[in-house]
Amino acid sequence: MYQSIIKKFLFLFDPEKIHHFSFAMIWWSSKLPGVSFLIRKMYCVEHPTLERSVFGLTFKNPVGLAAGFDKDAKLYNELSNFGFGFIEIGTLTPKGQEGNPKKRLFRLKEDHAIINRMGFNNEGVDAAVKRLKKNSNVLIGGNIGKNKITPNENAVDDYIYCFEALFNYVDYFVVNVSSPNTPNLRSLQDKEPLTHLLNVLKKRNDQKSKPKPILLKIAPDLSDEQLLDIVSIIEEVKIEGVIATNTTLSRADLKAPKKLSDQAGGLSGKPLRDRSTEVIRFLNEKSKGSFSIIGVGGIHTAEDALEKLKAGANLVQLYTGFIYEGPAIIKRINKALIKNV
Repeated sequence: MYQSIIKKFLFLFDPEKIHHFSFAMIWWSSKLPGVSFLIRKMYCVEHPTLERSVFGLTFKNPVGLAAGFDKDAKLYNELSNFGFGFIEIGTLTPKGQEGNPKKRLFRLKEDHAIINRMGFNNEGVDAAVKRLKKNSNVLIGGNIGKNKITPNENAVDDYIYCFEALFNYVDYFVVNVSSPNTPNLRSLQDKEPLTHLLNVLKKRNDQKSKPKPILLKIAPDLSDEQLLDIVSIIEEVKIEGVIATNTTLSRADLKAPKKLSDQAGGLSGKPLRDRSTEVIRFLNEKSKGSFSIIGVGGIHTAEDALEKLKAGANLVQLYTGFIYEGPAIIKRINKALIKNV
């Protein structure tokens, strides 16, 4: 039904407007008696073999929702009804910001892909915290970044602010320095500034009575040398792991018209699948499995998810695949995992 009717209708309209429309429909329908129960019955798969213990947390299944979908923590309880094992909110910044000018979200239907240049649009971390206080029992990751107007030399302060504000309300943290849509943000992936940023957050974390796992989200466009730097930094600072990968700047082998494929921003979806898997495999092999990896990028089928897990990912996340394939993809992945035990 999603592929034959719902998606065809949704894809007739502007992607960002439909995103907000879909949010509203999920929110309102979930308020109707029995609807949340029916959604869980349709999509949730529970089985002991799906449970994963990763960086000290227990996940009921390894399929999560990637950051960017529920930026402001407005719908995490309702989205969890579709069977996700965890939900990552954000990217959140200290102050709310509008992000980049619209139009900033583009569907490349021929490629089963999306280009976005949203620019960390969010209402600010404090607004998200108010909503997270209503968490029923969803495992939440907090993806944090810096405001656009904050210069890189002061970026650490923004990450600290978000870390402290979210600490009591999320289960793990993701340090996002890999979005291509905030000017100069990716330069924070360079070895010296990245080591400094992670060291500061790690020291803050270690001062807590119950520290939270910290992960680093990286770009797929890093060279092997840069990826080796990432491995050495993580092993030196001793954070828990990596999310591989964010969106790509590459436009290789796209089928969509140039007016779409040439849009500025980060590309996600099927064209990213192979590169993100390569990065996962490289990191896992070079680190000898010394840290955890969440695999994301181009997962549109159960086989795509299994491929990333076999390459070395401990967990996987969906974003563009969730939009193109619908919520049934979560169920298909989890059922395939049960069969492949």
